[in-house]
Amino acid sequence: MKSVTILGAGESGFGAAMLARQKGLNVFVSDSNKINEDRKLEMIRNSIVFEEENHSFDKIKLSDFVIKSPGIPNSSEIISEIKLSGIPIISEIEFASNYSNSFKICITGTNGKTTTTKLIYKILKRAGLDVGLAGNIGDSFSKMLLSGDKDIYVLEISSFQLDDIKKFRPNISVITNIIEDHLDRYENDFGKYVDAKMKIAKNQKSSDYLIYNSDDKILLEALKVNKLEVNKIPIGMNTNKQNQITIDKNILSNKKKTIMINTDDFALKGRHNLLNAMAAITVSDLLKIDNDIIRESLLTFSGLPHRLEKFLKIQGVNYINDSKATNVNATYYALDSMQSPTVWIAGGVDKGNDYSDLLPIVREKVKAIICLGIDNTKIMETFKPVIEIIVETESITEAVKVANKIALKKDNVLLSPACASYDLFENYEDRGDQFKDAVRNL
Repeated sequence: MKSVTILGAGESGFGAAMLARQKGLNVFVSDSNKINEDRKLEMIRNSIVFEEENHSFDKIKLSDFVIKSPGIPNSSEIISEIKLSGIPIISEIEFASNYSNSFKICITGTNGKTTTTKLIYKILKRAGLDVGLAGNIGDSFSKMLLSGDKDIYVLEISSFQLDDIKKFRPNISVITNIIEDHLDRYENDFGKYVDAKMKIAKNQKSSDYLIYNSDDKILLEALKVNKLEVNKIPIGMNTNKQNQITIDKNILSNKKKTIMINTDDFALKGRHNLLNAMAAITVSDLLKIDNDIIRESLLTFSGLPHRLEKFLKIQGVNYINDSKATNVNATYYALDSMQSPTVWIAGGVDKGNDYSDLLPIVREKVKAIICLGIDNTKIMETFKPVIEIIVETESITEAVKVANKIALKKDNVLLSPACASYDLFENYEDRGDQFKDAVRNL
């Protein structure tokens, strides 16, 4: 019987442990933190040995291979020890794929992964296909396979999940964009982050497809450097004869000039969401989904929490929750979609941001900036020359109250931080939820 150690008992680690046990492997789970009580009980019921608040290398080294939770960086001490010992390390997504014969549609990118993934899933589900949704969204791939395989899986995959793939091969991959993010994980080396994203296509063959954003210069350069066998399909807002989907006078059409949707009717606003829609349409076209099904799915897609979420209108002021915007690019797209003067709530843990990229759009769209973070120095220094009203606040409640005083009828109050959340909040969801609570209590 083969033995496996699973590092981390979060969503992916726990799912991998349960799948490994189901497939007859000897399983040891090791987590440096406390393990959820319900998961501990489930592992006990399934005769899975585990430890918490520790990594015992003397036990780990007895394994034939290790499955690493995506949250554990390759720079950690335990990973270094395992590598020195020569024990193979694979990602959970690759481990699960060994037990699936499904057609795999995999989506990565700095921004837009989740929206694109959900759009594709909705279209395929509406078309009546046997399709599952997993990966970096909802249940892990491993956990989904516990109840059996699907004909098709739509998988959102982060760079962390791609770090340790060896042979994993999607049938269709999508890269939405590549922008500086998570550089703390990649030794402040943007090239390493780009390399991680490109791994989604490295094992694809000429019979497979890579759909990519042709407007993204970094992505275009990466495609030049990486010699991929895959059949590449560009999408983008710029006019390109090779683009699978085109936009002309607010009309999205495919290559056959079949009208997919008038962008005015699309519930999701902003240039980035049109790119997400283009990717979803292209995947659906490859699978020969009926045009009417694609169109209906796009028209009824309501978007996701914390992503340009139009939350409430109070006394004519629109309150918009875009807490998921944790980098400059995401915030740029949010500001670009604003059609009236905007009070912008920004700040948090800076990830090496260059806010100067936002100066033109801030001049055009923003009437005031409310800083929300422990250290707002960088934001204030960048925007003081162009914005007269910049206010520092110490809580989301205070930020919302100040924004409410500044905003006039028909203005927007936009939470789009361009920063990570963990200085004042547990995560971006907590930040967005607290924002909505504060708005409700105005």
